Amino acid sequence: MSKNSDVQNKLKTRLGHVFANPALLDMALTHASLRSAARNNERLEFLGDRVLGLAVAAMLYDKFPDESEGALAKRHTGLVQQAALAVIARDIGLPDAIHLSDAERAAGGAEKDAILADALEAVLAAVFLDAGFAAAQGVAAALFTPHLESFSAPPEDPKSSLQEWAQSRGLALPMYEIAGQSGPDHAPLFRVSVRIDGFEAEEAEATSKRAAEKAAAVKLLAKIAEKA
Repeated sequence: MSKNSDVQNKLKTRLGHVFANPALLDMALTHASLRSAARNNERLEFLGDRVLGLAVAAMLYDKFPDESEGALAKRHTGLVQQAALAVIARDIGLPDAIHLSDAERAAGGAEKDAILADALEAVLAAVFLDAGFAAAQGVAAALFTPHLESFSAPPEDPKSSLQEWAQSRGLALPMYEIAGQSGPDHAPLFRVSVRIDGFEAEEAEATSKRAAEKAAAVKLLAKIAEKA
């Protein structure tokens, strides 16, 4: 058995889904950096974003029957944001399973939050196309339930939480800067850094500046929590 086959078999075990059409999983794991690939995972990522959104919304609706729409929306945002998806992607071994060009892998693509989050969404779309929404919802439930139960109250917007933390300690407001931009014009990736007094800057990448700012804020809040 090749190393790649072994990696994919481990991924399938973690997903808990046996693909009737394994080619769907292979496509979900193929990044656009492989220019020679006939098809990559961008279209699947588009579909998977919607599948994931509905699956998580249904989970939250059932799990928290007494919460308001606003509280459920906060929980939903916290669970499906890029940084959270990247954590789950790493948990199931996507960094080793994703197909990248040599240049992209050498540039650290297998650890980029944006690439991992997109791949996870593409994988959920592959399950959906392979076996329907119930199967995709089952995979999503297995992957997201531990994270859904990791907080007892709806999470606040990470940028707001970071700002409130700084203000409560008399510090200057967080400073966000664009650290770089890559990708084609139709699908740009923005890299944003955030700084706050007493901590090294944290960076994150996303398909929009706002999403990148949020992801960077999540990373900095995690660093603050480590030192608390």
